[in-house]
Amino acid sequence: MGLWSDRSGAAKVDLYTRGSVYAIHWGAVLCVVLVAAALLVSAAGRPLLVSAVLLLALVNGVLCHRLARTAIEAYLGRRAYPGRLLALCAAATAGLAAPVVAAGTAVPEGLLPLLLGCCLAPLSGGHCLLPRARTVALHQVLALVVLAAVLPGAGYGAGDAVAVAVTVGLITGWLAVTVRVSLWVLAVMWKLHAARDVEARLAVAEERLRFGRDLHDVLGRNLAVIALKSELAVELAHRGRPEAADQMTEVQRIARESQREVREVVRGYRDADLRAELDGASSVLAAAGIGCTVLTAPHRGAVPRAHGGGRELSALDAAVQSALGWVVREAATNILRHGDARHCTISVGLVEGSAVLTVENDGAGARAAAPVGPGSGLAGLRERLAAVGGSLEAGPLGGDRFRVAARVPLPGPENPGAGGAGTAAPSAGSGPVPRPPGPRRAPGEHRSAPGREPLRTGTEPKEPA
Repeated sequence: MGLWSDRSGAAKVDLYTRGSVYAIHWGAVLCVVLVAAALLVSAAGRPLLVSAVLLLALVNGVLCHRLARTAIEAYLGRRAYPGRLLALCAAATAGLAAPVVAAGTAVPEGLLPLLLGCCLAPLSGGHCLLPRARTVALHQVLALVVLAAVLPGAGYGAGDAVAVAVTVGLITGWLAVTVRVSLWVLAVMWKLHAARDVEARLAVAEERLRFGRDLHDVLGRNLAVIALKSELAVELAHRGRPEAADQMTEVQRIARESQREVREVVRGYRDADLRAELDGASSVLAAAGIGCTVLTAPHRGAVPRAHGGGRELSALDAAVQSALGWVVREAATNILRHGDARHCTISVGLVEGSAVLTVENDGAGARAAAPVGPGSGLAGLRERLAAVGGSLEAGPLGGDRFRVAARVPLPGPENPGAGGAGTAAPSAGSGPVPRPPGPRRAPGEHRSAPGREPLRTGTEPKEPA
């Protein structure tokens, strides 16, 4: 029972196909053996010749079975075709057919074509699996021509010889086509089975990449903010400022939020909200002493006028908002980690039917002078944007400025940019919301070095107007 029930569907079809080929093979051998045994019992023929046929039929059956088994493996691409074994089996088959033809009138009338077909069938089962079907057909035609030429020497007329050759050709040809087509179907099935395995492995690899990309995007900015605020808390604590406790409370809140986001990543439900990411980037950059300005451009009600009004960016599709939200998060993380930025501008608008987000900052320094590599963050952003048909460009501008630009086409038939009325770019007249810049720093200095002015915490009392 285990031989069948423990196999997969593909393995069952493989076993059935091989079993069918072997059954035809040994059925032909059994037919020759039974006819030879009947002739021996009836003593109608030459006993020595019939005995030779009986013995050669068994030997030929064993050799051709090995040929069929090896040829099947070769046809499935698992090993090379056994050319030497094919030649040995061809010689054994010729040795079996010779005494059958020589028996002449000892064979009952009308039984010779069937007997010769059964003699050639074991060889045909393995021979038909040669790599080139044209070679198989050519060999079979040559064998039938030789058979038709030999039969008249055994006392058969020319017409009878041709009839016998045609009948044998029909038997061996049918067998060759049946076996080759069956093995072709089996080979296709194994390829599909292998493709399904590869698809499953690719799905696992893709999920691993998604998990790693989401962890990078989620934890990258949060860890940078934790490091920044803890450094600020240490500096404030050294100066005896009570705001140090507030900064550590904020570090605790961000750490818990990171735990929640990591759990969402594990569940596969993590998404980014553009409005929340704009708010988060603005506050984080402002806390780091980097002035941040967020601009949004209107377009006939499709995109609201200004950021910060409660439902400003809700008109954008959720997938578009999510993709652009990840761009804002990664860009803010890179600004914190690299360079010595003092001001950053984030703009969202519509250009020719596409939502365009640009993040531009100064103080890029050495990063602007060096070629921009793909990076795990930028590579992840390109994958996210490609999923919604978008694109990403990142590179240095003139001077020490650096810009990240993402473009995502808007879905749906009502494309605002299709009629050419799109907004070319966000402008100051479309409702800029400036963020208060932090304290000015000399280029190259660390933004929270000891002995300098503390970073903005958002808790200091404002100066009177």
